[in-house]
Amino acid sequence: MARRKFSPFQMVVIFTLVIVAALVAIVVINNNKDSNSETTFDKQPPLEGQPVLGQPGAPVTVVEFGDFKCPSCKAWGESVYPQLVEDYVDKGKVKFAFINVLFHGNESKLASLAAESVYEQSPESYWTFHKELFNAQPSMENHDELWVTNEKLIEIASNISGIDTQQLKQDLENETTIDKVNVDTTLVEEFGVELTPTIMVNGTMLKDPFDYEKIKSLIEQALEGN
Repeated sequence: MARRKFSPFQMVVIFTLVIVAALVAIVVINNNKDSNSETTFDKQPPLEGQPVLGQPGAPVTVVEFGDFKCPSCKAWGESVYPQLVEDYVDKGKVKFAFINVLFHGNESKLASLAAESVYEQSPESYWTFHKELFNAQPSMENHDELWVTNEKLIEIASNISGIDTQQLKQDLENETTIDKVNVDTTLVEEFGVELTPTIMVNGTMLKDPFDYEKIKSLIEQALEGN
């Protein structure tokens, strides 16, 4: 069978198209690498005044930027968080902090005010209240319904020992802890948080907060460096 012969001009065109295609492929690959890479900051969010779980001297810090109204934050708390606590926090290797995000408007704000009030009056009760807030979140199909109310927050707190519900009620009515919530909002803006949950390991922000193997990898790298 005879083969088609290409003119010199056609050869130049083909060669040019091959080069262009190769360049496009390189750009796409590089963009994909960038989109899948983590972002590392030269500092971590300050933990002073933040609720922190674990030993204060733990060498690695994991921070969650989370929203009590966010279904993905609830899912992260039910799947990744318990494993993180078991593998690292309980063993004194990691301390875990939570920073409030208000992406869901007034309900997010109200829940954060309540959580900060509980933390101020009873730090040892904070994490139980934190968990019960997420447990109270409706199922996905009812996610948009109003559920964070003063009454609901008082109801949740009344079932947890160590919380003065009368004090919590006054704090909610007067927005007593608004300054602490505003500090968190400033941190959300400073670190460019766009999604919840956003997870940081020693200043490195993950693209996929549910990638526990990546979280473990970053923790192990940090532990090896100490």
